[in-house]
Amino acid sequence: MESTFQRCITTVMDTTDPDIVFDERGECGYVADVRRLHASSWYPNETGANKLDRIVDRIKQDGRNRPFDCIVGLSGGLDSSYLALKMADYGLRVLAVHVDGGWNSETSVQNIERICNHNNWDLFTHVIDWEEMRDLQLSYLRAGLVNQDVPQDHAFFSMLWRKAVSMRIKWALSGGNLASESILPLAWRGHDAMDATHIRSVHKKYGSVRLASYPSVGYFRYNVSYRLLKGMKVLKPLNYMPYVRESAISDLVQKAQWRPYGDKHHESIFTKFFQGYYLPTKFGFDKRKAHLSSMILSGQITRDQALAEIEKPPFDEAEIDSQKDYIAKKLRIDRRELERLIVEPIVGNDRLPNGIWMKDLLLKSKATASRLIRLRGQDLG
Repeated sequence: MESTFQRCITTVMDTTDPDIVFDERGECGYVADVRRLHASSWYPNETGANKLDRIVDRIKQDGRNRPFDCIVGLSGGLDSSYLALKMADYGLRVLAVHVDGGWNSETSVQNIERICNHNNWDLFTHVIDWEEMRDLQLSYLRAGLVNQDVPQDHAFFSMLWRKAVSMRIKWALSGGNLASESILPLAWRGHDAMDATHIRSVHKKYGSVRLASYPSVGYFRYNVSYRLLKGMKVLKPLNYMPYVRESAISDLVQKAQWRPYGDKHHESIFTKFFQGYYLPTKFGFDKRKAHLSSMILSGQITRDQALAEIEKPPFDEAEIDSQKDYIAKKLRIDRRELERLIVEPIVGNDRLPNGIWMKDLLLKSKATASRLIRLRGQDLG
């Protein structure tokens, strides 16, 4: 029996997400989930401003007698660029960190430079060895996995955290936010990009070049060594302010001569190809639906506006044609091989060893410790 297409009455999420559920009115389960998340973790109001003021004071105190108060990951995309613009207003001494995975667009490079010049910030750029990056990117294509951005994403955050710890910077700030990223179905997300064990498994099976310098951080090192023992703190400041995409773009253009990309995460040439063409073609997943639905629920756009947007094709045929040539040449494979990898059968994440058990164990241990601390506090009271 053929499945029936259904779309949420509140968002633009639909049954292309295989795990979506609807209530009797036709509203998807993400709506209630996001509203609870917004109520507990997003503060686009005076409460958020007051909370962020106190956090910034703490950051400055922790940064005393150190060269920097905090570290900010800067990709050149909208989220990280707007974060940088807003943090400059607080007078923080910031080290901006950028990780060049070989896929930067010319615009992203210029935007990073413009932001740092506007803020008068120091910039540290780590360039990943291209032979290693190329081999890992090819490994993910050959594995046929959902999240083809893992090689870039893992390296970016791993390097950010490594740099913070090596320079004794307590606070690492990122542009992650609930205003535009509150929805991302598990099936569309793929395996956790921060699972170093899974990355090694993919590369061991499909790669050929030794990853001698590729920056990687596993769950244990991140949670125990970096967070618990060394005291590194990770913060998403955009969750403490009203974050509206069009206003953010306008501010960046006016104040820093920043140039927009069009869609979310298109600062990376490969990410633009992956999200705009690879995912819809191979899996039938259009990530625009998740981004637009997140923006509907944060009050940035209407559902009608989102519906009009997804009526447009996710990619331009002529542009994708040239992108295929560019990506195949850069990866040093034939274009026909790239096209073959896109249409080959899908491989499940569960076929490869991973470290999720370690993540789950650490989360359970943390929850147990927090519960014991609360109980001990009650006893003392």
